[in-house]
Amino acid sequence: MAVYTIAQLTIHDRDRYERYISAFLPVLTQYGGRLLAADDNPEVINGPWHGDRVVLLEFPDRDSYVAWATSAEYQHIATDRTASADMIALLVHAG
Repeated sequence: MAVYTIAQLTIHDRDRYERYISAFLPVLTQYGGRLLAADDNPEVINGPWHGDRVVLLEFPDRDSYVAWATSAEYQHIATDRTASADMIALLVHAG
């Protein structure tokens, strides 16, 4: 069953975050993930929101997500994301 990752980011070092983005897609696709949306200006329709970016990812299943998130390749590039942005992430199960 597909799972989705929804991430809300507050970016405080745009240059370093851009470096993360430049390496992101090859690692994501290597583990079966797909980038469904990345929006720097989401339309807030209910409640307060103070982030700078929302990202929506899809994985074939939870095991694929875990393999990606814990992979050496992702951990290597994630140091730039961790240093450049605060993030809240959710894993959402389809169905």
